[in-house]
Amino acid sequence: MSVLVKSAKEQIEKIIKEAVSAATANGELSSADVLPPFSIQPPANREHGDYAVNAAMVWAKTFGKAPRMIAETILKYAKLDNTYIEKYEIAGPGFINFFLSDLFYADIVADVNKLGSDYGKSDFGKGKKILVEFVSANPTGPMHIGNARGGALGDCLAAVLESAGYYTEREFYINDAGNQINKFALSLDIRYRQLFGDKEEMPEDSYHGEDIINHAKAFAECFGDLYIGKTEEERKDALVAFALPKNIEGLKTDLQKYRIKYDTWFKESSLHENGETKRIIELLRESGHTYTEEGALWFKATDFGCDKDFVLVRANGFPTYVVPDIAYHYNKLEVRKFDKAIDILGADHHGYVPRLKAALTALGVDADRLDAVLMQMVRLVKEGEVIKASKRSGKAITLVTLLDEVPIDAARFFFNLREPNSHFDFDLDLAVSESNSNPVYYVQYAYARICSIIRNIEAEGIKYRTATADELKLLKTNEERELIIHLSQFTDEIIQSAISYDPARITHYVLDLATKFHKFYAVCRVKDNDEGLMFARLNLCKATAVVIKNVLDMLKIDAPEKM
Repeated sequence: MSVLVKSAKEQIEKIIKEAVSAATANGELSSADVLPPFSIQPPANREHGDYAVNAAMVWAKTFGKAPRMIAETILKYAKLDNTYIEKYEIAGPGFINFFLSDLFYADIVADVNKLGSDYGKSDFGKGKKILVEFVSANPTGPMHIGNARGGALGDCLAAVLESAGYYTEREFYINDAGNQINKFALSLDIRYRQLFGDKEEMPEDSYHGEDIINHAKAFAECFGDLYIGKTEEERKDALVAFALPKNIEGLKTDLQKYRIKYDTWFKESSLHENGETKRIIELLRESGHTYTEEGALWFKATDFGCDKDFVLVRANGFPTYVVPDIAYHYNKLEVRKFDKAIDILGADHHGYVPRLKAALTALGVDADRLDAVLMQMVRLVKEGEVIKASKRSGKAITLVTLLDEVPIDAARFFFNLREPNSHFDFDLDLAVSESNSNPVYYVQYAYARICSIIRNIEAEGIKYRTATADELKLLKTNEERELIIHLSQFTDEIIQSAISYDPARITHYVLDLATKFHKFYAVCRVKDNDEGLMFARLNLCKATAVVIKNVLDMLKIDAPEKM
């Protein structure tokens, strides 16, 4: 929470505890060694106050009195001097409602404008190291819509964690080894040989995309039929060495266009080359949680609560795909010493995560240091109909074709509109519309409107300035107070978003902020004959713009000053 909100709540807590001490000293409340904790929360209806305290109700058994009687005794001794509290009252069976003073609201506006781009940031995470791995698409083809959602989600989650005080890195795991690369090599090999008259058909489970054909043609343009006479292994190795770097570079280019920049591109092949995969197998053997059956090495995952055991090494001596994955996560947590690893995964990985956690536990790693955010599928909707193909290309819509059809701002905002584990319909028509029904347009328009208000005021010769505390105390209408309270909640929203791994909290927050600003603007005349009130409202507008921009910057979305 913001420093000022924290201060107000601490003041309320102090008022309550000191009042109880005074009442106990005077014999009006019985002494107690330990008092149960109580809550200080905003009530559902702010007309009932800014904070509701349930202390009297929680302590009824301790003091042996009715809650309302306890509340009356507490308030008899409550002292409000030098606090943000203006008044209090008892409600219902014994709630104590506290009302904040004009100074609190004034200080919130001043604090936002003083901190500017730093407003909302906190040291909640205490600098703990978190690695967020997301997208990690196979480099054997273009990224799909699921990768588009995962990209926006992972990048924004990393930004939220950074703002909440964590040291955060972004990572892309390149699956450049294993079965998918073998399939990639086979597909390239057949397409290359077909160019020189080979009649072999493509297997059904191979890669049939246009990109494979284009790679084969480009390879042939460089080397002609040179590799037709080579061994199959030499030919496949050369084709993969030619095509895979191009695909990886294409992934980097596409993701940079999507405004995603990774700190690390980690290659699966490095785990095989440096022996980490073999080491993990040996460590698991030594753990006593493996056994051999029909020539294969199995991991006893059922020892750790999984529904079944799984194979680590096949009877032919080759590790299964899960071994390098275990080695990779061991590398994150034990080799590179991240305090926490967060994976953004498709919902179909729900059974995969317990396997990883089981293996990490067997290796002596605290499995709670690995968290997975499971993400549901996205459906594209156009003209009210679910679509599966791009009208332009006739093929499945990829990240690139999506960004050709909708603005990047809309894509990043829309993909963070829903909690990750919820299904999502992406409305292509809405994403390109310039109307208030388009959420990203609605937020950007609020920011542009504020810029326009300040610009127009200054065009009339009235130079914007910082309002005084007394001027800011003039902000008393319901619309002004609702807007200020919402600004005060920004820091806590970031922290809660970081705790829940849900950046959608931030998009909902800024949508609500835009709505509260538009309501304020509709009711409160900014350019007022009262100069003090005018500058107070201009400062409130400015504070709102600061927070909107801070959210959009976090989401890597443009904040246009004109629309």
